[in-house]
Amino acid sequence: MDEISLNNPVFVTYAIASALLVLKIMGQGWMTVYRMMRTNGGFVSPEDLRKTPLNPNPRPEQLELDDYVDRSRRMHRNDLENIPGFWMAGFLLVMVSPPLWLAQILMYGFVAARAAHAVAYATRQTHDVRATFYTAGSLIVIFMAFYVLATLVI
Repeated sequence: MDEISLNNPVFVTYAIASALLVLKIMGQGWMTVYRMMRTNGGFVSPEDLRKTPLNPNPRPEQLELDDYVDRSRRMHRNDLENIPGFWMAGFLLVMVSPPLWLAQILMYGFVAARAAHAVAYATRQTHDVRATFYTAGSLIVIFMAFYVLATLVI
């Protein structure tokens, strides 16, 4: 189990990338809450229209789609669909001891791809632009999985 140690620079790379991605997911959730509070809308559940200290004047239109809020919610959902695959493939990659340079390119490359995807989504870039960054991240995770399989099979 020397692979899972702070003495292993590949594991340290994985830990740093994973921590950044945790902050990305959690931060996106908080961004959605901020946007809901700023617009006093974009709620998704009927019970959100109950009178509370945070919603003293509930209105039916608070349940209407609000693109400002929903854009953040879609970004969060996209992270939740993509980042867990990185965590698993990245952990398995650590276990097969790749060269440090390769691990750094792959892991930091994935973090950069997710950050670029978020910027593209937040600034309303076209699907083609967002898809470019999604594809880069996706191919990195796929490569990591194949690298693990190739290392274990050979």
